[in-house]
Amino acid sequence: MCCCAGCATSKRKDSKTHMESPSLFPLAKRLLFPYSGEDSLSLKQGLRVVLAWMLVFPLPFSVCTMVVPLLEGLSAQGIITSFLFAFCSGAFIFGLLGLLIVVMSNRAARIRQAWKAQNGRS
Repeated sequence: MCCCAGCATSKRKDSKTHMESPSLFPLAKRLLFPYSGEDSLSLKQGLRVVLAWMLVFPLPFSVCTMVVPLLEGLSAQGIITSFLFAFCSGAFIFGLLGLLIVVMSNRAARIRQAWKAQNGRS
């Protein structure tokens, strides 16, 4: 029996699993990972996911980081430097996270396909 939010508490299996239920955040899912996970992502799809992660998360962090130099009264060069540092470091970190997501999704898709092929034969 599962006590997690969104899980069925009865012993009977529902016709809709938790993964098939509609997402609570459809816009975020469409933007950050718009694929089902059934098939491995192509190079173009993987690059799209990594690029989305490299832009969507660091941009708000960089804009919020600009508040500190503005309050300190730094010059325009200091503000631009802090913005670029925050954006580039965030793009690097979230780009690596996006790459990890693509690699793990492709690995899970290959495992799922191998499992389906094995169970389909026996």
